[in-house]
Amino acid sequence: MTAKQITLPVTGMTCAMCVKNVERSLKRAEGVAGVSVNLASEQASVQLDDAALPARTLVKRLEQAGYGVASATIELPVTGMTCAMCVKNVARALNRVDGVIDASVNLASEKASVTLLPGLARRRDLIAALERAGYGVIDASATDEAAADSEAAARQAEIERQRNLVVVGAVFTIPLTVLSMTRHFLHQIPFLMDHFAWLLDDLWLFVFGALATPVVGLLGRQYLRGALKSLRNGSANMDVLVAMGSLAAYIYGLIVLLGIVFGFSHVVGKSDYFESSAVILTLITLGKLLEARAKGRASAAIKQLIRLAPKTATLLSDGKEKALPIDQVAPGDLLLVKPGERVPVDAIVTEGRSAVDESMLTGESLPVDKTVGAEVIAGTINQQGRLVIEAQRVGADTVLAQIIRVVEAAQASKAPIQAVADRVAAVFVPAVIALAIITLAGWLTLGGASFPSAILNMIAVLVIACPCALGLATPTAIMVGGGIGAEAGILFRSSQALEQAGSVSRVLLDKTGTITRGQPSVVDVIPAATSDAREVLQFSASAEAASEHPIALALLNEAKARGIALLPLQTFEAIPGRGLAATIDEREILLGSARFIKENGIDIASLAQALEAPQDRGHSVILLAIDGQLGGALAIGDSLKPGAKEAIRDLRRRGLEVAMISGDNRRTAEVVAREVGIERVLAEVLPADKAREVERLQTEGGLVAMVGDGINDAPALAQADVGIALGTGTDIAIEAGDVTLVSGELRGLAQAFDLSKATLRTIHQNLFWAFAYNVVLIPVAMLGGLLPMFAAAAMAFSSVFVVSNSLRLRGKRIAPQ
Repeated sequence: MTAKQITLPVTGMTCAMCVKNVERSLKRAEGVAGVSVNLASEQASVQLDDAALPARTLVKRLEQAGYGVASATIELPVTGMTCAMCVKNVARALNRVDGVIDASVNLASEKASVTLLPGLARRRDLIAALERAGYGVIDASATDEAAADSEAAARQAEIERQRNLVVVGAVFTIPLTVLSMTRHFLHQIPFLMDHFAWLLDDLWLFVFGALATPVVGLLGRQYLRGALKSLRNGSANMDVLVAMGSLAAYIYGLIVLLGIVFGFSHVVGKSDYFESSAVILTLITLGKLLEARAKGRASAAIKQLIRLAPKTATLLSDGKEKALPIDQVAPGDLLLVKPGERVPVDAIVTEGRSAVDESMLTGESLPVDKTVGAEVIAGTINQQGRLVIEAQRVGADTVLAQIIRVVEAAQASKAPIQAVADRVAAVFVPAVIALAIITLAGWLTLGGASFPSAILNMIAVLVIACPCALGLATPTAIMVGGGIGAEAGILFRSSQALEQAGSVSRVLLDKTGTITRGQPSVVDVIPAATSDAREVLQFSASAEAASEHPIALALLNEAKARGIALLPLQTFEAIPGRGLAATIDEREILLGSARFIKENGIDIASLAQALEAPQDRGHSVILLAIDGQLGGALAIGDSLKPGAKEAIRDLRRRGLEVAMISGDNRRTAEVVAREVGIERVLAEVLPADKAREVERLQTEGGLVAMVGDGINDAPALAQADVGIALGTGTDIAIEAGDVTLVSGELRGLAQAFDLSKATLRTIHQNLFWAFAYNVVLIPVAMLGGLLPMFAAAAMAFSSVFVVSNSLRLRGKRIAPQ
């Protein structure tokens, strides 16, 4: 079991080979147990055996491999420093904070500049470390907002950089292309060729070289740098292909110019290759820009969740209101939430009444009424009344923070289908380089082409190949699918769960707490001829006042709901398995099963017919006797959850086989199953045997999903191909499940399966395009059917197409109707 897991926002990855390089470099660090890299989210999830392994070690590994990390820098005005040793002490204290990459301290300005990983280290962690070391920080009330936004700022800065490079490329490439086309046109005019050949063939080539050089120098630098680092790391990525293709064209153009100067043009010719190098680099950089923008939209859902977390809270202290940074809120603090404000932390309502919009958490559009004692969740919106709440869970412990972590972990994990693309990507670039060399040799020997023409075809092969599309095909779809699932209250805990849910053929539903509410309630009160319903409920609830049994709680809740006061209990005796005997208000009370009442010589024949209806509906019946006479009966039932019947109908409509499992007796279980439209019932199953029943269903073929909410469902959830836990259930069940329906409503089941199918369909489309693109166009380029500039445009389009196709998922409506 790993000590901890951290997520690094990696910069500089361009293709699937980069994923391999990052994984390899991080795994080499001692103490790393496992690494999962996601090209779409540009994040590396690292599992550590050694919790003390500093983040800077991992960052250094990435930098050595040619990659970077999106970091933040925080300035801290430190107090209490007096000498050079203080500088060392402050730096040492800050560097010990988990997530700090580097800390530099200036004694003269009394400031510490800290570079850290956003989310892993926060301002309050740094302040706490300094205070433990005996120093202070001015303006400790400042928030982590700048650090929290730093990764987004780093990503945006990269987009701006690529945009600037595209502009520079266009400024030089467009005139170069126009002049090149003009030159080719003028070549068709004999008069000009007879009198001005030197101008068209010689001088213009120097102009072309002058225009192409800034493009190669500025735009090509990033690809050359990436290629060299990749090769130094023992592998080859997309940058290698781009650098080889563009530099081959540019260097050959320089050779042509040298031929003009030194008089060997008859050997190398006077063909124009500068245009190809400039167009290749400009178009591919444009593709990188469009891809970066699209990937930003792909992660929009998780960013939206993060933005839901309030930055400040209103603290109530001694009757006064005080604005407080959210980092400084502690459990037990009383906070004020005004109408229209977001709830700052997970809390309990201590004063007030309101309706709270929880759609960000559950996907349900209707607001939920909140009164004293109700739980409210961070990020939800108080719509109407004034609420005073007591903070329970703050910071990383809130439900919203946990949801964000689950979604990020799922997006960072690899779906099984990604393995296909990974295996291809591992040999893709070396194979393309080999094919490019074969193309060059083939055209020179078998094709009878000139050296310049053969070079052109080789460049086209290098440039047309696109490992990026292969690398992005699966993770972008997973990112979008998992994000919109989270928005609808459906949390996939891994990419594998998101992939497999759509292939489920059987759904096994637990009864109690899943199909039914799991809370027994009084569904009917049947008085005997000598009593009335109020008296029956009053004596029954009073007799059960000292009990914690679920049926006792049902009686007490019903009495409270009807406004019936309890009578004083004088004596009480429980008879296990049968009922109880009590004395209430000087009257002798018996409460229990029909058998128990009859054993005490009381005739129940007068109610026998009336009791048949609730028993046929699967309800439990208890009888009341007062002073030796039958007083009446109460029907106790576990009502269906709202929407359960409709949810099961939706599953069956999708062709899924639905079964129910329960520990209840068969008659009761079959009544509930009949009511919701389930034909197959597994009844009287002990908790320990539920997992065995799931395993038995799996042997019948197809994937099985188990849906449950209780501790006793956890083994079955773990055994199922897809375990689906209800968010209103126990923590153990939620941890055992692969998917969580946050709202606890079964209506989310059909949406979860639909989303999984749509995501898997998108992955298949992306992979088909990525493979087909390379399989079709690489041979076309080898046969001389593509100019390098058109190859560059097609390569840029392939990655943009894959990401854009994944974004189409956002248009799928999956929120509960």
